[in-house]
Amino acid sequence: MTGQRRITPDEALCRMEAEIRICHGRKGNGVNSNNEIRMKKEFQIGSRMVGEGHPCFCVAEMSGNHLKDYDRAVEIIHAAKEAGADAVKLQTYTADSLSVDSDKEWFMNRGGLWDGMTEYQLYQEASTPWEWQPRLQEVAKSLGLECFSSPFDFASVDFMKECDMPAYKIASYEINDLPLIRRAAQMHKPMIFATGVAHREDIERAFAVCREAGNDEVMLLKCVSAYPTPYEEINLRMIPTLAAAYDCPVGLSDHSMGSVVPVAAAALGIKMVEKHLTLRRADGGPDGAFSMEPEEFKEMVDQIRIVEQALGVPEYGLTEKQEKEHGGSRSLFAVQDIRAGERLTPDNVRSIRPHNGLHTMHYEEVLGKTAVCDIEKGTPLKWELME
Repeated sequence: MTGQRRITPDEALCRMEAEIRICHGRKGNGVNSNNEIRMKKEFQIGSRMVGEGHPCFCVAEMSGNHLKDYDRAVEIIHAAKEAGADAVKLQTYTADSLSVDSDKEWFMNRGGLWDGMTEYQLYQEASTPWEWQPRLQEVAKSLGLECFSSPFDFASVDFMKECDMPAYKIASYEINDLPLIRRAAQMHKPMIFATGVAHREDIERAFAVCREAGNDEVMLLKCVSAYPTPYEEINLRMIPTLAAAYDCPVGLSDHSMGSVVPVAAAALGIKMVEKHLTLRRADGGPDGAFSMEPEEFKEMVDQIRIVEQALGVPEYGLTEKQEKEHGGSRSLFAVQDIRAGERLTPDNVRSIRPHNGLHTMHYEEVLGKTAVCDIEKGTPLKWELME
């Protein structure tokens, strides 16, 4: 809107924290304001440490890109390993656990990738057979990858427990399903929440349920539930706001095209990135059009690792190499031969490289002083050479 001022990140954080305090004060919303459990800043997912002080946890989401072909699913896991992923994520559901077989208007997809499909048809096509999942988990484990899933009902939570999956990722549309979250949180494994369609109250209630279950290992994923996501809707500036407001690790579940968004998010400190992976977009499937191909996923991971190296630490200071290079900075030198008794002037004294002479802050101070001995051109100035 013309003339509307963009709020600053600090203002956004203050507003969010104020609304969180309001949520804590409301009755009947599932928030226990007396519960002081703080969420951990780091925790383990399988053999990997994630969170503060650790590299971004790069997750390849398989979703329905297996196209109901087990061998293709295995191939995607191998591609994820070669592309530098840390983990592969599955989805554990049946069409009946997400919807009903009906073509009533509210079950129809209109526009977009799934135009004309009912919700039930979409989930039938995209679901990963449960009997595959323990075997896929073993394939991932043999390659040094973690493998976990998103549950969508009690049965899938219990199935993931039987498989000993190392984390539970709650999809954005399920963040208001408090019984489901409670069941998953009681497994005492890390809980990862996508926030694409979440109101602040939804996040607060989900946190409260985790706290009530004694589960303090929670991560939020900045997410937009649009497939693919237009860049102008992503709002990466929300990442540090979420991290500060909820005092937990924050990552990114990204459905935009390419790697520019997750790489930019790496500079904002994300602790996890999740991107859909397929073998080739041309192969089709319900998620194929916005999924990454293996070469693209590898490029993304490589660029994130470069950003992590470049980020460094927030404190100001020079590296050892920079300290050494500081010796090449300017200082005061004699730029002409100066005889004993001759005055130092702008003609015979200048600030030049390197840093062997007096600091340049003494320039005005040395002008007008008298040389106590002959000073050869190119000599770094010292106090003992003048009076």
